[in-house]
Formats: sequence, structure tokens, C-alpha cells
Amino acid sequence: MSDNTNPAEVVVRATGLTKVFKDFWGRPKARAVDNVDFEIRRGEVFGLLGPNGSGKSTTIKMILGLLYPTKGHISVFGQSPRDVSTKARIGFLPEESYLYRFLTPGETLEFFGSLFKLDAAERRRRAEQLIEMVGLNQARTRTVGEFSKGMQRRIGIAQALINDPDLVILDEPTAGLDPLGCREVKDLILALARRGKTVILSSHLLSDVEDVCDRAVIYYGGRIQAQGPLSELLARPDSVRFTSPVLSRETTEKILEIIRAEVGDKVRLENPTQNLESYFLGVVEAARKRAETSGATSGNRVAEYLRGGAEPAQGQTDSVLDRLSRPAAEPEPVVTRVAPTQEAASESVLASLLKSDPAPQPGAGSDSAPKSPSAPASVSPASAADPKKEAAPVDLSRANEKLSGLLGGKK
Repeated sequence: MSDNTNPAEVVVRATGLTKVFKDFWGRPKARAVDNVDFEIRRGEVFGLLGPNGSGKSTTIKMILGLLYPTKGHISVFGQSPRDVSTKARIGFLPEESYLYRFLTPGETLEFFGSLFKLDAAERRRRAEQLIEMVGLNQARTRTVGEFSKGMQRRIGIAQALINDPDLVILDEPTAGLDPLGCREVKDLILALARRGKTVILSSHLLSDVEDVCDRAVIYYGGRIQAQGPLSELLARPDSVRFTSPVLSRETTEKILEIIRAEVGDKVRLENPTQNLESYFLGVVEAARKRAETSGATSGNRVAEYLRGGAEPAQGQTDSVLDRLSRPAAEPEPVVTRVAPTQEAASESVLASLLKSDPAPQPGAGSDSAPKSPSAPASVSPASAADPKKEAAPVDLSRANEKLSGLLGGKK
């Protein structure tokens, strides 16, 4: 723990914290927490570790103001944990998810959002983003009572974040989740830390703690047995690991001879392996491209209001394959409107094509030469202008001659 910590950055401070549970007669029954000191700073992921009954849950309840210390002092954001304004800045996921069985995920988040006096539009916006983030889009119309334990855990995580808290306390957040869900919870914790949120993580899955925590304390018997940055707690100064590309057998033997001449036979040569979680995630990611599932989904982004303006670290941005695999946006249909002048021009061309010699006047010869085949007969403009006027009689012999001309026949 750094000695030059800025007091303004300390979110939780415990000094001499002690909690003794007593029986009905006031006699001490169990010393759950015994003279504990620690500080948790802003933007830190802090691990609370220990076996069952070591005092972790009791410490969390005192941070939440649900229990009052027997002795010592604890402050959250510089205030008493029982202060109402302090509680409004905390999000809590208990070890067991206590949810209303007959509410849907959206109704559940609407209810918890109303406890923080969020307006209706903001509640709905955050609920939609959180449901998508925890992968429950497929189950949004089902009631929570129908959910499996893992799905209830997902909606429990969502309710802990509905108020965009500055301090997030997660008690066994990955209990009941599949490996995909565990990975997404860890990504969420890291995203919250990048935004300057403080996260307290209590878990028996030490691999999860190792992946995300900056510092940790280890309880046993109500006392802190070890605390500090994980990089220091897990370091083994008595050994060194070398990693290199594959070498030829001759080169490997030369290197081993040099090392053995220095330290003797305390040398181990082995190929590096990936952990089971990484292998599992790779297999499922490949399968997801070929098949669909009706269960909870993964690969969802952190809710927009929780990301804020924080940018993900290098390597955590969308991969090129992710961007290429997204469906291309459909182009908007282009509607071409014909200008009135074009419509008028089209009508005039059509009228010119339909023009023909005016109907023969009385006394005119019937053997006058036929007109060009490109000028078919039409109704006279005078008749078209006045539809009520009776049309002139049509000379069928001239019509036959014009039709013959159009078909290239003998006139």
C-alpha cells in the first residue's frame, strides 16, 4: 500500500474495524472481524479473499451500512456508510440474487431504477442497454422466476449497475455463470475501473481475482493475514522464467549446459500451455459462427452509459474480423421524382406521335396519298380539348392503309 495516497482519492477507509456478534444475553458469541485496517482507492479493483466464515461478508455489510461496527471506524466517500446520499452512489450484488419472480427483466430494472428516482425515459434507456449487455435479449419477455441460476445472476448484475454507481460491490459475481459469462463479467469490471469506478470483488474463484484485481486482502479468523498489490503478493523472487521461440535441439542443449553449470540440475524445460478458460472460449467462439442458441448470449458490449468517455485499452477494441463480419447496412432506396416539365414534354411527344391527317372533309377525294408510316392516326386536338363534343366518324379504309404501311405491307 502506497504511503503517499491522496486522501481525496480514498473511497473506503477502515481503521481498527471490529465486529463482535453477541447472544440474547449480550455475551460475545463470535468475533467476525477483528481490528482490521485497509484503504480502497478510486479506480481500483480490490479483492476481498478468505475461506468461509473468515469475515468477508461481515466487512461488506459494514461498508453498506447494514451492520454497525462494535469498535473502530469505517467511512465511505468520507461519510458514514449509513448516509443516504452515500448509499445512492453504491451498487451491490449480493451472494444470492433476491428478485421478484413474476417480473420480466425490463420490469425488474424499471423497479430498481425507480428506487434511485431516475425518470421514466432514462430508466427505459438504461434497462434496454443493460439487458443487451448481460445477454438476455432472447428472454426479455419471460419472468425472472423462470430463469436458471446463471440467468438470474446476469439480471442481478444489471440491477447493481442501474444507478451508474461510483462504488460497485460484487459478492461472488460469477457464481452460476458459464465461462463466457465469467469472461464478460471480468471485462465489465475492467471497463468500470477504466472509468474511475471503484470495484470490490469477493470471490472464491481465485483465477477471476487474479485476472482483474489490482490489490487484495486475505482474511482468516476475522483478521487480515496478507494484503498488497497482486503483482507483489504472487511474485516468486527465487526463480526466473525464460520464454523464447522454438529453438533447434543443438541450441537448446547449449543453453541448458550453460544454465546447469551455474545452478546445477534445477532447470526445467517445458512447452508453454494456455489455460482451460482461453481454450474453452476459443472453441465456443468458433461454434457460435456456425450455430445459434436459445439461451443467454455472449459477446455483448458494455452498456453505453457505463462506458462513458473511457476508451478501452489497446487490444480490447473491436477486431478486424468483428468489423468485417457485421452485416453491411442496407442502402436507402433512391426515389427519382419526374419534374412536371418532363411530364409535359413526354405528353407532347406522345401527342406528336399520335397526330395524323385531319379527318377528310366533305367532298375531299378518297384516293389522296397516305402519310408517312411514322405518323399514326389520332383524335384531333379539338375533340380532345372538348370531351363532350361528339367524335368525327372514322374512315376504316384509311385506317387499313395506315396499318398496312406500319407493318411494311403493300400499300
